[in-house]
Amino acid sequence: MATSTLVRGARASRSTITLKILMAGSGALFILYVLLHMYGNLKAFSGESAFNEYAEHLRELGEPMLPYAGFLWLFRSALIIALVVHVYAAVTLWKRAKAARPVQYEVNKYKHSSISSRTMRWGGLTLLLFLVWHLLNFTIVKVNPTGGETNNPYQLMVDTFGLWWMTLIYLAAMVALGLHLHHGTFSAAQTLGWTSTAAARTRARTLGWVLAVVIAGGFSLVPLFTLFGVID
Repeated sequence: MATSTLVRGARASRSTITLKILMAGSGALFILYVLLHMYGNLKAFSGESAFNEYAEHLRELGEPMLPYAGFLWLFRSALIIALVVHVYAAVTLWKRAKAARPVQYEVNKYKHSSISSRTMRWGGLTLLLFLVWHLLNFTIVKVNPTGGETNNPYQLMVDTFGLWWMTLIYLAAMVALGLHLHHGTFSAAQTLGWTSTAAARTRARTLGWVLAVVIAGGFSLVPLFTLFGVID
């Protein structure tokens, strides 16, 4: 019985490590994606032509070997797979941690945790819901909340962020993204064994804050400048 219990424990431990590695790997893919996406969004500061040309260029990538927008759909498919893996790993790890946590720990579970770690679960859910709306708004259905045209990417963006409540929703999602990136970066570094010393842990936390500020801040520029009429 003791041997059987040890074997089951070892398998569970290996499974947990595998799930954490999958989370780190899928998270790294998302960081790469949001950096590229942020770069594309910032094209709005170059004007309507530059922004729309960039959007069209993405759809023409890979032609003629791939059909029109073929590369985009391959990339989106990879992101969807990574998202499923990321969410599955997160939910599974959360359930295991909850089952293994002593009841008395619940009283002080937030005592030494950061705000980014405390909001990780709800922040992730917020981002998931925002992602669904964002895809409906700009990609899949293309919903213009003002009732204007949807075939002009630049105009769709201007119309959307010209509404204060749409910009507010977007900014709230960016706060959630920043917090998620901060804690996620540190957790990934910890999983990969890059936080074995105090200096390494400090570097991992600093990298998390840098990514959070650069990415969330970079994404926030376009809606804010559009709302205030600088981009129109």
